[in-house]
Amino acid sequence: MQDDLHPPRRRSRWPLFVMPGLLLVLAVGWSAFWFYASSQVSTQFDRWRTREAQSGRVYDCGKLTVGGYPFRFEVRCENASVNLISQTANRRFGQGRLPEILAVAQIYNPKLLIAEFEGPLTVTEQGEQQSLTINWSKAQSSVYGLPVSPERIALVVDEPSLEAATASGRTPLGRAKQSELHGRIVEGSASANPVIEVAWQLMQASANALHPALSEAFDATVQARMSGLKDFRPKPWPERFREIQAENGRIEILQSRLQQGAMVAVATGSLGITPQGMLDGELQMVVAGLEKIVPALGLDRILEQGVPQETLDRLAPGLKAEQVDKAMGALDRLIPGLGNVVRQRAPAALGAGVAMLGQKTTLEGKSAQAFPLRFSDGAVFLGPIRLGQAPPLF
Repeated sequence: MQDDLHPPRRRSRWPLFVMPGLLLVLAVGWSAFWFYASSQVSTQFDRWRTREAQSGRVYDCGKLTVGGYPFRFEVRCENASVNLISQTANRRFGQGRLPEILAVAQIYNPKLLIAEFEGPLTVTEQGEQQSLTINWSKAQSSVYGLPVSPERIALVVDEPSLEAATASGRTPLGRAKQSELHGRIVEGSASANPVIEVAWQLMQASANALHPALSEAFDATVQARMSGLKDFRPKPWPERFREIQAENGRIEILQSRLQQGAMVAVATGSLGITPQGMLDGELQMVVAGLEKIVPALGLDRILEQGVPQETLDRLAPGLKAEQVDKAMGALDRLIPGLGNVVRQRAPAALGAGVAMLGQKTTLEGKSAQAFPLRFSDGAVFLGPIRLGQAPPLF
């Protein structure tokens, strides 16, 4: 009877709907935020393009789309193109084209931007009926920091290859298993006196078209530091190098290593820039396996056979081709066949002579020679032997 007078209370069910309701509100709010933010991507892209244009790189997209809902932004640029303006001292390059660029940023870490590039990249040269084509199996970059003040960047390219295309056909120039480039600001900031450190690694590379010495696969690493910049505002690189020269800045080679078969070479030192935009300075170079360098550079052919004057100008400035031929002819007249004997023995003698120019030392447990690698107004010398000419930086 007492239970009938006090029936049990019916529990309210509204708390059961509180959590789903909150989740629904959060989902709606999150969706509104994502779609608003994604609507600003085009605006931010236009701002980025304006900044890049000030650096001499004018970008454009055939089609721009935004996706990645709900936790990231994916910006896809199809039929991308870039006009390269004043990126080198000779202003050689013109327009580059890429099939697609995909850039991704996570909402919880918007300062990290990762991009993937679909090849090939085709670059046409201004005023020339030829182009350069760079292809790869995978290319990815990452940038950390705000667009106006990047802190570090990285670019990794797997199986890159380079070839030149003309009306007569395509010519392979070089290839590698991997290229990896890293850059960061180690002192100062993007707005005040930045000191930039760059590291580049090239694995199993070859470039027979550039020089026969590069036909055999080699590995190379370079770590350098640049000082003298006032800031990192958008501007073409020739202007940056001109700024470094005006501020008496330096390009320090902190570490470099080249290995090709049994030959290993390392170098460190510091380089400046002349008012004409040429590299000037000295690196201390240590080489193990020097006997491979003389034939690789073609130094042995100076006496072994007739050499065009342009080769002598590059390898032995001031020496005339007719002087070499006359000297060999005089030996033949003195004792028939003596000139040929000298030519045949010249490579070994020249190799030994080059070795005597350096100081004996060891490198990675191997016998080696140490040489000064000099840059004199752009000309590159290994001891007294001229190896080539570096291009101007501005």
